Amino acid sequence: METTIKLNQGTKLELDMFRQYKNESYDEVVRKLIFLAKTCEKQPKLSQKTILEIKEARERIKKGEFYSEEEAKKILGL
Repeated sequence: METTIKLNQGTKLELDMFRQYKNESYDEVVRKLIFLAKTCEKQPKLSQKTILEIKEARERIKKGEFYSEEEAKKILGL
């Protein structure tokens, strides 16, 4: 089931900044934020590490430094 929610334009722009790729849905972005919030609540020290790792991964993705699914399967022999 899908639903529509109203967002302030500023909130939408902030959500856009969390997108890892152009076609990433807002549902995916919100789910990531919920995961981070829950992690911060349960394990604050781990969450700082997790946030840093996510930021680093997002930078690598923006630079194109990643393996495609096909490349990863080849490397892993799958």
